[in-house]
Amino acid sequence: MFLDKLKNELHHRQPLFIGEDTALRCAILIPLVEVDGEWHVLFEVRSLTMRKQPGDISFPGGRIDPTDSSPMEAAIRETHEELGVDLSSIQVLGQMSAYIASPSFVVYPFVATIDHHQIQNFNKQEVEEVFTIPISWLLNYEPYMHTISVQPMPTIDFPYDKIVNGDKYQWRPRAIEEWFYDYEDYTIWGLTARVLKHFVETINKPEINRI
Repeated sequence: MFLDKLKNELHHRQPLFIGEDTALRCAILIPLVEVDGEWHVLFEVRSLTMRKQPGDISFPGGRIDPTDSSPMEAAIRETHEELGVDLSSIQVLGQMSAYIASPSFVVYPFVATIDHHQIQNFNKQEVEEVFTIPISWLLNYEPYMHTISVQPMPTIDFPYDKIVNGDKYQWRPRAIEEWFYDYEDYTIWGLTARVLKHFVETINKPEINRI
């Protein structure tokens, strides 16, 4: 009986990863806009008055609220709130792989087209400015990478007496790859660059890359 119930439960949809249910969950939108007959990716420059990451370049998005029925609804809502575009003008094309920054932080990216003519009254409290990059440019650009080494630092009350080797335990540093895209006067890096790199690799497949 126990095994039958367990088997039935395992056939239900499982979390994307252990800890997803309690993680900080955010959703972002990669907006595609048509400019002079060519597709571009639109980016935001975060307001310089923002408490976190002022002036950084990002995609529209934010935390998934309890009232959002899904990550996609959150991405659409945030895009509407930040860029001021009509909800009806946001046409979602699909979802990309989630970015799991850590067991406590996950980002769900979506790709959508929007009407860039509507982006005239964006939220100045959150967005300093917007700009676009042609997809053709992104397909031909080689981003560059730098590595950051992160060393675990246990808290002062860490129970060393519970583990083998105690306070002599050899913690392994973790290397983080940071990718950079330089476009005109803008530099895209961090989470935005990681998601952008995956998006470019996705559209660079021969069956898609015919623009």
